[in-house]
Amino acid sequence: MRFTLISSSLVLLSLFAACSSPAPAPPAKSPGKAVDAATAGSVTGRVVFEGTPPAPEPLKMGSDPACTEGSGSKPQNDAVLIAKDGAIQNVFVYVKDGLDPAYSFEVPATTVQFYQRGCRYAPRIFGVRAGQPIEIINDDSTMHNVHAMPTSNQEFNKMEQVKGARLTHTFTVPEVMVRFKCDVHGWMTAYVGVMAHPFFAVTGANGSFDIKGLPPGTYTIEAWHERFGTRTQKITVAEHQTQTVPFAFTAAK
Repeated sequence: MRFTLISSSLVLLSLFAACSSPAPAPPAKSPGKAVDAATAGSVTGRVVFEGTPPAPEPLKMGSDPACTEGSGSKPQNDAVLIAKDGAIQNVFVYVKDGLDPAYSFEVPATTVQFYQRGCRYAPRIFGVRAGQPIEIINDDSTMHNVHAMPTSNQEFNKMEQVKGARLTHTFTVPEVMVRFKCDVHGWMTAYVGVMAHPFFAVTGANGSFDIKGLPPGTYTIEAWHERFGTRTQKITVAEHQTQTVPFAFTAAK
């Protein structure tokens, strides 16, 4: 009996150690050159949908009264948000390639706040720097769990049982995109772009984006949408130039 208890304890300790392994450390990088603000340019644009947009999708939240209280009687899926003029909201636009690796960028000390509100994640799509903390806050009167499913960073799955519960997590490796889900409420999904640099944006309700402070150079700009896939364009930004980059998606990726 004693041997069995000791063996079971060793197994539990081994599992705890495996689940508590530290997140991968970001690659060591010595301080590099800074962007010259006097010559920096910007990339701006708008993302639109071409063709007939998908029909709105209703969400079935009736299994949890706290969810219906927070989202109304007829909640709809916010994975696809397209305005009447075709503008697409929640497209992650970023510099994918072309940035001189000699540049270095200080990681913001500010914490990005990420909510569970009305049994949805808010924001649904956002960006953060590798090494920048994310504070995840339960703003609902029900239990949620936060299940992050990266491929390069460390996966985690943590419970937030009461309203006001908070936890903080930091992704250390650049990755586009990391999916969040809630195993309690299957419709809850969000994505974060973990970036090595600050040149990214998320489109608003009018479909527009603005990436400022980009050093002159030739870049690949990518627009990512969770349902429609990706679009890329190669552009050259001259000194002081604002380069306009439009993107268009269709129902087929």
